Amino acid sequence: MIVVSNSKMWLGLSALLLSLLPLWAGAQSYYNNNGEIVLKINASEGHINKATTNIIRTAKDQRSKTWVALKSAHPRSAADSVGKSDVVFKVKLPHAGLYYLRTYAAESGPPTGKASHIGIQIDNQRVTRRIVFDSYHGAAQVAGKFHFTGQNQEVKLWLPYGIQLAVVEFKEFIPPAVPEAVRNYQPRIKPPASRPRLWVNQESLPVVRTRLTQGENKAAWEKVTASALAPFRFDFQADQEIFYREDVEKAAETKAFYYLMTGDKKVGAEAVTLMTNYLSVLEFGNITYGDITRDVGRSIYTAALVYDWCYDLLDAKQKKALFDPMHKLATEMEIGWPPFDESLLNGHGNEAQLSRDLLAMSIAVYDEDPEPYRYTSYRILEQLVPMRKFEYQSPRHNQGVDYGAYRFGWEMHAVWLLYRMSGQTSFDDNIKKLPEYWLYMRLPDGYMLRDGDMFSIKNKGSQPVYWKQPQTMLLSYAYSNNPLIKGEFERQGGLPDNPVLYLLVNDPSLKADHDLTKLPHTKDFGPVLGSMIARTGWDNTLNSSDVIAEIKGGGYNFGNHQHADAGAMQIFYKGIQMGDIGLYLSYGPPYDMEFNKRSISHSTMLVLDPNEQLLFRTKRHDGGSRFSQRFPLSPQETVSDAWYNYGSVVSSHFGPDAIKPTYSYFKADLTAAYTQKVSHFTREFCFLDLNRKDVPAVIILSDDIASSNADFTKYWQINTLNVPDTTGSVITLHNQLNGITGRTHVNMLVPAPSARNLEIKSGKEANSTFGQQFEVKSDKPEANAHRIMVSPKNKNRQDRFLTVFQMLSDSTKPLPVQFSEHDGRYQLTFADRVVSMSASPGLAVSAFTVTVPVDTTYQVVLTGLTSGFWSVKGNKDVAAANYDVKPGQNVIYFTSTGGVLEVTPGRSQEPQDVQPPAKP
Repeated sequence: MIVVSNSKMWLGLSALLLSLLPLWAGAQSYYNNNGEIVLKINASEGHINKATTNIIRTAKDQRSKTWVALKSAHPRSAADSVGKSDVVFKVKLPHAGLYYLRTYAAESGPPTGKASHIGIQIDNQRVTRRIVFDSYHGAAQVAGKFHFTGQNQEVKLWLPYGIQLAVVEFKEFIPPAVPEAVRNYQPRIKPPASRPRLWVNQESLPVVRTRLTQGENKAAWEKVTASALAPFRFDFQADQEIFYREDVEKAAETKAFYYLMTGDKKVGAEAVTLMTNYLSVLEFGNITYGDITRDVGRSIYTAALVYDWCYDLLDAKQKKALFDPMHKLATEMEIGWPPFDESLLNGHGNEAQLSRDLLAMSIAVYDEDPEPYRYTSYRILEQLVPMRKFEYQSPRHNQGVDYGAYRFGWEMHAVWLLYRMSGQTSFDDNIKKLPEYWLYMRLPDGYMLRDGDMFSIKNKGSQPVYWKQPQTMLLSYAYSNNPLIKGEFERQGGLPDNPVLYLLVNDPSLKADHDLTKLPHTKDFGPVLGSMIARTGWDNTLNSSDVIAEIKGGGYNFGNHQHADAGAMQIFYKGIQMGDIGLYLSYGPPYDMEFNKRSISHSTMLVLDPNEQLLFRTKRHDGGSRFSQRFPLSPQETVSDAWYNYGSVVSSHFGPDAIKPTYSYFKADLTAAYTQKVSHFTREFCFLDLNRKDVPAVIILSDDIASSNADFTKYWQINTLNVPDTTGSVITLHNQLNGITGRTHVNMLVPAPSARNLEIKSGKEANSTFGQQFEVKSDKPEANAHRIMVSPKNKNRQDRFLTVFQMLSDSTKPLPVQFSEHDGRYQLTFADRVVSMSASPGLAVSAFTVTVPVDTTYQVVLTGLTSGFWSVKGNKDVAAANYDVKPGQNVIYFTSTGGVLEVTPGRSQEPQDVQPPAKP
């Protein structure tokens, strides 16, 4: 008999107790550093079935000198419970509860790369099949959590052929601690006493019922009806476990929903029987890879739906048959149970497991056990809600296009579940504007501007990918009643595989609007995730000639799938002209942490400090902004901890027309995004819609950067997918959409060609981080892209870069650009535009002149002006015009027929103000 004492005297008398405990030879028991009970048993010390099993004595591994393995004459699969087991242990653990059962085993022959399974039986319970060796965790495996009674028990094992078992270990399961703030927490929103509560309550249920046969809902309801009324055969044996089956869960959900809508008790009873039978044999085992927690959570969620929607059909035994497995499965979630193992704000905790699965469970069982709801509601109402209120001041997601849409979709489940349960809103209304981010990121080729780790680009070959996350769009438009987002939902093909969710939230009276021209061409994304997207139009077709550009800068970094891409720029014109070339192939390997997520794979500024501190599994200096895998847990932490500060937006404005602006201006101070290697860095972006087919847009990019050490090499970098043309002193990029080529003419004016070095890394060489080469297995063009790197020839602490990007159709010649620098400012003149920008990082506070040609009327844009009144005066016969420059905009726009204009801070007393004074 193996016994482990639970005496509190153990830590002080461990040696004495070890000598007194009646342990088999080779077994060890102790408390580890956390005071947890751990029992280790050498496998050879169990009762061995000599007919099937050998004891092998070898020095194969330092962990054990004795192993047990099946005899070669008795090969068979694991969990074969016919006949006697191979090894039996008799144990008595200190008290009743959950214990981890862990194993250490090795392959007896050459590596196979396959998973091997062991059969485990506690007393006379059902034999369960668990991984004992695989290529993922190797020899050390956690077979799972098992309940022990604290009395004398037997643990029986059936070994797989080809595996040698060395050690079996039992470790007390300690559930996640409940924070002090939660112990007496009383949520302000609680489930009602009435049923149903999930997705509908007594007030909203009639509304959903009346919509079933209206408009577009009719076809979905007919689909649900046919599925619910069709018999579903589920064959199972009570003594044999099964793995997750999505078809069973969908059938149970559909039948439960049909009962909720119609009151058909026969179908409702089928849902209850199907779900209780399924849960009685469901076993996920000890699979940990493949994000299995998502499948576990779906089982909990489906059980909760059946529990709530069919509540009046359940007897006490059926309630228990649903309640107990839900709780057991909850302990298998990554976030744990109680659900405090992971953050709810980022990572896998910010997915379905709490915002949908455990929240649904806690609402469903609230009458029987209110504690789960206290836990889940605290995490959502007191942690998630205030953080998102802060973050969504910027209507874009910090986890990027793909993970942002995926995680936001689960967040919207929490929004809906709490709203439909109580009739009260719980999240700030700014959540309704967030989905516009995905409208602005959309490209004419069907895909999106790159942002964060993008998993939807993988394994698609060379075929165009139409980006979609229809479930997120459904929950978003239905909550905000936004017809434009409903239009996006329809363009993504709707949600044909989930008619139940569609019928729960879709209002057929809300008509989809596909006319995106109502939206401004330019979007400023505010202070939390500072950035701007500017477009020349909303023609998202393969024949589009629109230019779409993005500039990032300022705000905060939230880690995880967010990249270190401060100041990154992207341009799309007939395809990606420049932008990001990293690929998200898997999370965590060197290519991901050293290249894909780092600045070097983006079109931004690099400053190479060979002694810069490296963090978060990184080993190579890429020269970019700070790479982070930390994320804040509250708004207060976000703004108070300088680690998260990724710079600030200095200026952002577009106009003069609010829908179709001719200029879009953005400036960011990105100093804080870098380590102390950068003393200051400002990036200024001016997008000009020229309203012409041959040269649809021009972008002016101005960088002013100083390093703390003149020896640090600075690289102005842009990345492109196709071989660039470097004829003369300019660079020409190109791409093609639907057989039509678009080009980008890149003319760097500062520094001059004689004062700069140009280096281009192409193909496989582009996938490198200053000496470390990465092999990228992908057929995507990003895997064989090109990095264009410009560095000053001289070693300076401060350097400036001024570059003009002209998007050119086909063989169009670039526009001539007149450039001058005076009064501490750059002036550029081309087409019918005159642009004056600051040549220093600060805002202009003193007078300067602007020269406008006299041949035609010019649109004049003056940027980088300090806020307050400025006057602009031309010739002596014309009165000066006053302009009230707004803080955070710092721009003046006007038209002029020519001459030398004097621009002076302050207000001239001569004329009437052109712009009204700022409101106090």
